[in-house]
Amino acid sequence: MPQRLVFVYNADGGRLAGLKDMFHKILSPATYPCSLCAITYGATSMRPEWREFVQHLPVPVDFLHRDEFVRDYPQWAQHALPAAFALEKNGELTPFIEAPMMNAADLNGLMELVRKQL
Repeated sequence: MPQRLVFVYNADGGRLAGLKDMFHKILSPATYPCSLCAITYGATSMRPEWREFVQHLPVPVDFLHRDEFVRDYPQWAQHALPAAFALEKNGELTPFIEAPMMNAADLNGLMELVRKQL
Protein backbone atom coordinates (compact mmCIF):
# COMPACT_ATOMS: atom_id res chain seq x y z
CA MET A 1 0.00 0.00 0.00
CA PRO A 2 1.33 3.46 -0.83
CA GLN A 3 2.39 5.89 1.87
CA ARG A 4 -0.10 8.45 0.49
CA LEU A 5 -2.07 9.35 -2.62
CA VAL A 6 -1.54 12.53 -4.60
CA PHE A 7 -4.41 13.71 -6.81
CA VAL A 8 -3.40 16.32 -9.37
CA TYR A 9 -5.91 18.69 -10.96
CA ASN A 10 -5.51 19.78 -14.57
CA ALA A 11 -5.88 23.38 -13.38
CA ASP A 12 -3.58 25.94 -11.79
CA GLY A 13 -3.94 27.08 -8.19
CA GLY A 14 -4.67 30.55 -6.85
CA ARG A 15 -7.75 32.73 -6.45
CA LEU A 16 -7.83 34.13 -9.98
CA ALA A 17 -7.38 30.72 -11.59
CA GLY A 18 -10.03 29.31 -9.27
CA LEU A 19 -12.56 31.96 -10.24
CA LYS A 20 -11.82 31.43 -13.92
CA ASP A 21 -12.25 27.68 -13.51
CA MET A 22 -15.50 28.08 -11.58
CA PHE A 23 -17.03 30.16 -14.36
CA HIS A 24 -15.70 27.83 -17.06
CA LYS A 25 -17.27 24.82 -15.30
CA ILE A 26 -20.62 26.60 -15.04
CA LEU A 27 -20.73 28.24 -18.47
CA SER A 28 -19.12 25.55 -20.60
CA PRO A 29 -18.79 22.27 -18.71
CA ALA A 30 -18.20 20.24 -21.90
CA THR A 31 -14.96 22.10 -22.60
CA TYR A 32 -13.68 22.21 -19.02
CA PRO A 33 -10.24 20.47 -19.06
CA CYS A 34 -10.22 19.03 -15.53
CA SER A 35 -12.54 16.08 -15.06
CA LEU A 36 -11.21 15.59 -11.51
CA CYS A 37 -12.34 19.13 -10.61
CA ALA A 38 -15.65 18.69 -12.42
CA ILE A 39 -16.68 15.49 -10.64
CA THR A 40 -15.29 16.18 -7.15
CA TYR A 41 -16.29 19.84 -6.81
CA GLY A 42 -19.54 21.71 -7.09
CA ALA A 43 -19.53 25.38 -8.02
CA THR A 44 -17.58 26.45 -4.94
CA SER A 45 -16.61 23.53 -2.72
CA MET A 46 -15.68 19.86 -2.59
CA ARG A 47 -18.64 17.51 -2.89
CA PRO A 48 -19.50 16.12 0.58
CA GLU A 49 -19.54 12.48 -0.58
CA TRP A 50 -16.02 12.85 -2.05
CA ARG A 51 -14.74 14.62 1.07
CA GLU A 52 -16.09 11.83 3.28
CA PHE A 53 -14.70 9.13 0.98
CA VAL A 54 -11.20 10.67 1.01
CA GLN A 55 -11.26 11.13 4.79
CA HIS A 56 -11.97 7.44 5.30
CA LEU A 57 -9.28 6.05 3.01
CA PRO A 58 -6.57 3.98 4.73
CA VAL A 59 -3.85 6.37 3.45
CA PRO A 60 -3.55 10.17 3.59
CA VAL A 61 -4.48 12.07 0.44
CA ASP A 62 -2.96 15.25 -0.98
CA PHE A 63 -4.44 17.42 -3.71
CA LEU A 64 -2.18 19.50 -5.93
CA HIS A 65 -2.93 21.89 -8.75
CA ARG A 66 -0.97 21.50 -11.99
CA ASP A 67 1.45 24.36 -11.22
CA GLU A 68 2.14 23.03 -7.70
CA PHE A 69 2.70 19.51 -9.03
CA VAL A 70 5.17 20.68 -11.68
CA ARG A 71 6.99 22.76 -9.06
CA ASP A 72 7.24 19.81 -6.63
CA TYR A 73 7.75 17.02 -9.20
CA PRO A 74 9.31 18.59 -12.32
CA GLN A 75 10.21 15.17 -13.73
CA TRP A 76 6.45 14.54 -14.18
CA ALA A 77 5.75 17.85 -15.96
CA GLN A 78 4.77 16.15 -19.23
CA HIS A 79 2.44 13.59 -17.64
CA ALA A 80 -1.20 13.84 -18.75
CA LEU A 81 -3.50 15.33 -16.13
CA PRO A 82 -5.72 15.02 -14.20
CA ALA A 83 -4.20 11.97 -12.60
CA ALA A 84 -3.55 10.36 -9.25
CA PHE A 85 -0.20 9.10 -8.05
CA ALA A 86 0.91 6.80 -5.27
CA LEU A 87 3.70 8.17 -3.14
CA GLU A 88 5.72 5.16 -2.09
CA LYS A 89 7.67 4.74 1.13
CA ASN A 90 10.93 5.41 -0.75
CA GLY A 91 9.59 8.84 -1.80
CA GLU A 92 8.96 7.91 -5.43
CA LEU A 93 5.75 8.64 -7.28
CA THR A 94 4.08 6.01 -9.41
CA PRO A 95 0.94 6.48 -11.52
CA PHE A 96 -2.15 5.33 -9.61
CA ILE A 97 -5.00 6.47 -11.88
CA GLU A 98 -4.10 7.77 -15.32
CA ALA A 99 -5.83 10.66 -17.11
CA PRO A 100 -7.89 8.53 -19.58
CA MET A 101 -9.41 6.51 -16.73
CA MET A 102 -10.05 9.62 -14.67
CA ASN A 103 -11.58 11.45 -17.63
CA ALA A 104 -13.98 8.56 -18.24
CA ALA A 105 -15.17 8.26 -14.61
CA ASP A 106 -18.04 9.86 -12.81
CA LEU A 107 -17.74 10.39 -9.04
CA ASN A 108 -18.90 6.89 -8.11
CA GLY A 109 -16.64 5.41 -10.77
CA LEU A 110 -13.65 7.34 -9.45
CA MET A 111 -14.30 6.17 -5.91
CA GLU A 112 -14.54 2.58 -7.17
CA LEU A 113 -11.25 2.97 -9.09
CA VAL A 114 -9.53 4.19 -5.93
CA ARG A 115 -10.94 1.30 -3.88
CA LYS A 116 -9.82 -1.28 -6.47
CA GLN A 117 -6.31 0.20 -6.78
CA LEU A 118 -5.76 0.20 -3.02
